Amino acid sequence: MQPFEYASPKTLKEALALLGSSWNDAAVLAGGTDLISLMKDEVMTPKRVVNIKDIAELKGITKTAAGIRIGALATVDEVLSSPLIRASLPALTEAARGVASPQIRNMGTFGGDLCQRPRCWYFRAGFGLIARHQGKDLVAEGDNRFHAIFGSGPAKFVSASSFGPALVALGGKIRIASATGTREVDAAKFFVAPASSDMREVDLKPNEILTEVIVPVTGAKNATYEVRQKEALDWPLATASVALTMKGTTVASARIVLGHVAPTPWVSEAAARAIEGKAVTAETAEAAGKAAVADARPLSMNSYKVQIAAAAVKRALLAAAGVKA
Repeated sequence: MQPFEYASPKTLKEALALLGSSWNDAAVLAGGTDLISLMKDEVMTPKRVVNIKDIAELKGITKTAAGIRIGALATVDEVLSSPLIRASLPALTEAARGVASPQIRNMGTFGGDLCQRPRCWYFRAGFGLIARHQGKDLVAEGDNRFHAIFGSGPAKFVSASSFGPALVALGGKIRIASATGTREVDAAKFFVAPASSDMREVDLKPNEILTEVIVPVTGAKNATYEVRQKEALDWPLATASVALTMKGTTVASARIVLGHVAPTPWVSEAAARAIEGKAVTAETAEAAGKAAVADARPLSMNSYKVQIAAAAVKRALLAAAGVKA
C-alpha cells in the first residue's frame, strides 16, 4: 500500500473541502470493506483518505414525505433489521439478507454498496475497467465465467451492487453533494457502463459524496431473488428485483431489473410487457423470465447465467405476488 494522508472530518462540509478534482487526489472511506483491499492491491492509490464515518448527517433510516430516507452510512445490518424497510420495501430487505457475512453486514454501508468497484478479476489485477492488455480483450479471450451476458459496449464486468437492482426497480433517488451544491439522480441513471477505463461505473465525480437515498413508498408489491453458488460469503451469479403495481389480481405495471448480469442493473422492458395485464402464476412468471433473457449474449464460459437469470425473474415475481410455486 502506498503512503497517503488521512483526514477524519466531523461534518459533510468539512469532508467535501478535503476532496479533489481527480480520483487520485482523495478517496472516501466509509465501511472500508472495498477501499482497503483496492488500496492494498494498488488498484486505487489516493493521496488522501477522507474518513466520513463520524458524520452524523449521513446516518440513519427515517420516513419522510418523499419516502424512506436511507443515509449513506446506514449499514447493511441496519437495512436488514429496519422495520420501515421490511414493511414497505422487502426487495431491499432480501438484498441485504444476501450479504451473507456478519462482518460485512456490520461494517459495509448502503452508500458503499452502491459505489463499490467491480469484482472483475482483471480489473482487480490492474488491467482497468475495459480489461485490455497489448490489444487483447482479456475478458472475451479469457476466463469470463462471472461476467456480463447483457450490454453492447466494451465493458464486460457486472455491477457488484447488492442494492442497485432493487433501488432501480423501486424508483429510488440518489442524492449527491459537492462543495458547490447538491443534485439528485434516478437510481437507473446512477449506474453507468463505461466506454473506457478512464470513466467510472457510477455517476459520481471525484469531488462529490453520495449522501442519502430516497425510496418512494408506492404500495407496489416488490421482491428480490438471488441465485448464488454458495450460501457463505460470495457474490450472486444472478439476481432479479421486481416491483408490481396491481389492479385486482392482475399486474397493471411492472418494473423488472436483473443484477450481476451486466455492467449496470439491467432493466428488462420485455419481461415487464410479458407480465403486464396478467395474473402472476407459475406459468406467466416463467414466460416473463424467458422474455427477460431473450436478448442475452453470453460469453464463451457463462451461458449458464441465461437460465439462472430467467429463474431469478420467475422466483422474484412469484415472491412479490405472494404466489407459491
